[in-house]
Amino acid sequence: MHSLLKRFVHKSPWLYRINAGSCNGCDVELATTALIPRFDVERFGCKYCGSPRHADIVLITGPLTTRVKERVLRVYEEIPHPKITVAVGICPISGGVFRDSYSIEGPMDRYIPIDVNVPGCPPRPQAIMEGILKACDIWKNRMKEVA
Repeated sequence: MHSLLKRFVHKSPWLYRINAGSCNGCDVELATTALIPRFDVERFGCKYCGSPRHADIVLITGPLTTRVKERVLRVYEEIPHPKITVAVGICPISGGVFRDSYSIEGPMDRYIPIDVNVPGCPPRPQAIMEGILKACDIWKNRMKEVA
């Protein structure tokens, strides 16, 4: 009965956002995907959550500064497996315009495995939505492997 139930009941992925020292440009665009009906991410079954312990997909913005590095890594470890990581914006991908700064520890993939990159400074809402949909596909495949 348990396997039959797993086959028909699907969990919707929950999103959690981590700001690793961004300028907030990407965070504004993430808010656009959450709040404006034209880009509403919830129509794809995704829901933002307030706790990393409930998250399935983590959206990371910012270049990973020295000041927040340990906190970001600690929060990331609180997210249960299987977790999917989306780097939103050029900063978590390469450090962006801040890459050679004394206070930048990134790029993010030195410390955290990145599954989907969404380049841009900031990325357009359409690109963020596409990245989240790719992450959902990866998450569904990993959920099948776990089951």
